[in-house]
Amino acid sequence: MKSILLTLIIALFCIPFSGTLQAQKDPKAKAVLDGMSQKYRGLKGLKASFEVTYFDGFDSKGQMQKGEIAIKGDKYHLKLPDQEIFNNGKTIWNFIESGNYKEVTINNASDLEDELTPSSVYTMYQKGYNYRLVGEKTENGVVLQEIELTAERSSAPFQRVLLWVEKSTKDLKAWEILDDQGGKFRYEFKSVNTNADLPDTFFTFNPQKYGKIEIIDLR
Repeated sequence: MKSILLTLIIALFCIPFSGTLQAQKDPKAKAVLDGMSQKYRGLKGLKASFEVTYFDGFDSKGQMQKGEIAIKGDKYHLKLPDQEIFNNGKTIWNFIESGNYKEVTINNASDLEDELTPSSVYTMYQKGYNYRLVGEKTENGVVLQEIELTAERSSAPFQRVLLWVEKSTKDLKAWEILDDQGGKFRYEFKSVNTNADLPDTFFTFNPQKYGKIEIIDLR
């Protein structure tokens, strides 16, 4: 189950975009999404811890794991148990550690430019999805606006995505992805620093820090 959940976590950041010209766009939802996206683009840097839980339709408690994410422009550094992904805007390193085995796979970022990444999640609504404002709810005194995204094509791997955006700050607080097998994948920020000072080197993999490692260069 752990390996399945890890695959799903990575899938969150590797969902291929697809779309058609026909769309159903709710202007109220677009205003919320535009505000969220504009705020993100104005950030110095973002660093957050998160929890991700997968519900398979059988286990009501779900399977939860924790991770960390740092984002700066089109760069990101994702840290999960036994796995890290670095993207400096030009190159992507996918590092995996299992026992004494260490491996890093290297790709050009341009080869994956059509995929959803941590740095593009704030603009995913602009291509391949319809959207509507579902409503508002209050949690711990915070008003959240719920946005539903639905894929424009039935062949998309994830047909429905729910986003919760804090109304007063335009911060993305959580989102949920539903797959075509009845599974539900919930991602929630636990602590967020929207003024993080992140050097460019933080997004570049340094093999010297990891000792003996197998390198698979696909560039």
